[in-house]
Amino acid sequence: MTILDHILKWIPAATIIVLVLCAWELVVRLRDIASWLLPAPSTIAYALYESNGVLAGHTLVTLEEILIGFALALLAGVLLASALVLSKTLEKTLYPFLIASQTVPIIVIAPMLLVWVGYGLTPKIIVVALISFFPIVVNTTDGMKSVDRDVENLLRTMGANRWQIFTKVQIPISLPYLFSGLRVAVAASVIGAVIGEWVGSSEGLGYLMIRSKPQFQTELVFAAIVILSVMGILLFSLIGVLEKLVIPWSRKERENSLVI
Repeated sequence: MTILDHILKWIPAATIIVLVLCAWELVVRLRDIASWLLPAPSTIAYALYESNGVLAGHTLVTLEEILIGFALALLAGVLLASALVLSKTLEKTLYPFLIASQTVPIIVIAPMLLVWVGYGLTPKIIVVALISFFPIVVNTTDGMKSVDRDVENLLRTMGANRWQIFTKVQIPISLPYLFSGLRVAVAASVIGAVIGEWVGSSEGLGYLMIRSKPQFQTELVFAAIVILSVMGILLFSLIGVLEKLVIPWSRKERENSLVI
């Protein structure tokens, strides 16, 4: 597929987005809606330009929290998924607690983290890791357990031990599942960073949103939302690019199945 084909493929979506923004702008202008109530897209764009220095500083803080927290979630998630698959005892013991942990609202845990570890980046990173952790563990575990029993029995008859089956078969098979979990987790990590900043912070896009609302700087709130949305889309796309590089065969298999 050429560059022109890629551009043409996105024209319908871009057209819809432009039409929605134009309709939004028109409604705000015609109904004379105050900017503190609902800013027009042009007002938000001007806020992005006028406050680019402030927004850039807060964006870097939020991005740092997301990247570090997501990396910790990835490491811990893969290690725990491996332990659950290798040990039935651990699976029976820890899996119920893993599921139960998701019933506790993260907004309840976040204030306690401030008490336990103090302010700064640490509690925000922990919140990001906690909110990103679950989809990585579950998807990776399901992937590792999706090995065909006939294949596993065949390898055992050929003399393969448990560790060899795990490293040679279960890990490669789990990679598509892992990347599916990563796409969900990286989108959720943006939410986690904002929640952590809402609870207690002096910097970051979440803090900027909380500070701007009482001052009726709604255009700054929307500007922060735009940046967070773009950040989430870019991180999601980055996971897709990494998937193509690491397991190109998986994407080809899906495309072939869709063609069939």
